[in-house]
Amino acid sequence: MRSVLERGTSGRRALRLLGLAGMVVLLQSGLPAAEALPRLPPEQQVVSIYGQTGWQRIRQWQVLIDQLQGRAVNTQLAGVNDFFNQLRFVDDIDVWHVEDYWATPFEFLGVGAGDCEDFAMAKYLTLRELGVPDAQLRLHYVKYIPYDQFHMVVTWAPSPTTPPVVLDNIVKPIEPASRRNDLVPIYSFNGSHLWISKLGGGGREVGESSRLSLWQSWQQRLDDGTLRDPRR
Repeated sequence: MRSVLERGTSGRRALRLLGLAGMVVLLQSGLPAAEALPRLPPEQQVVSIYGQTGWQRIRQWQVLIDQLQGRAVNTQLAGVNDFFNQLRFVDDIDVWHVEDYWATPFEFLGVGAGDCEDFAMAKYLTLRELGVPDAQLRLHYVKYIPYDQFHMVVTWAPSPTTPPVVLDNIVKPIEPASRRNDLVPIYSFNGSHLWISKLGGGGREVGESSRLSLWQSWQQRLDDGTLRDPRR
């Protein structure tokens, strides 16, 4: 995700993602929440697009999920956060040659690089696959103050009244949201809901997450097994 200074008006992208003024709002209800890992794409297809190294990263993801099944949630959070934070943080324009693209985890792992949405959504999907309840997870769209940059992180809390922790790809250790004074929350969502929210939990629900067209597109491509070629 590129800096506000590079993008121009600071609120423009926030409004586009939130779907105000009809820019990305879809009136029909969306797809079901992403709760299970889609079928692994064929090895030959992956290798033809991302090479053998990309295939190995995807296979390592499967191994990670197997290793973390049934473990304590804190172990799952740490394992998932550390695994994806090994990948490179690169803007969409440099990977996919478009301004904004939410890569599926298969695409993200295939190229071995992505921006903050790719990190956050891959962590979210993996935690859902491991059985972490959707109600305990949120994808938070925030502003990262030190970089003057819009950013996305995952938060987890065992209950609505418990302060959450933050899984981030910039500040890599998992920390309580109360310590992340460098983040200004804008909105959050999970598989079913959308909030104008506070990073520390709660917030005002403003609808279903199906209102976010980028989220719908991401789920559809995930279900379809779409693999984008970064060379095109």
